[in-house]
Amino acid sequence: MPTIHLKQTTTATPEQFVAGLTDFGPGRSELFGLSTDEQLKVHHKGATEADVTEGSSAIWERLHYDWSDPDRVVLTTTDSNTWGGASGHTYTFTRRPDGTTEVNVVVVREGKNAKGRLVGLVIGIVGKRVLGRQLSRTVKAIEARHGK
Repeated sequence: MPTIHLKQTTTATPEQFVAGLTDFGPGRSELFGLSTDEQLKVHHKGATEADVTEGSSAIWERLHYDWSDPDRVVLTTTDSNTWGGASGHTYTFTRRPDGTTEVNVVVVREGKNAKGRLVGLVIGIVGKRVLGRQLSRTVKAIEARHGK
């Protein structure tokens, strides 16, 4: 079961980053390149939690988002064509004295079938590099939204 740890510094505040993570409107794919707007379906959204299906036609997952802690967003996989078990993402935000924010991301991938186990194996090998690039793009897109 691959577990990928990523870290990135951003000029966005934790609040701005959470706003980007929890914006389930059109253009989400601009922030999250592995998630197509066509696959996005919001089943429920509350003040600090949401139930959302996203991804692509090849790999999709239904996630429970919890942002009740302003310094942490937890995405728990509740259904997927690929991922099961303990799969999900956790974003933790730390304000730094220089005004920037450190974003720590933990991605856990547990394959629930042969496809998931195979993709999980590949993620275990190249995931840090690929997901690190995706996080960098997300950070830049969120910063651009806020003129940073």
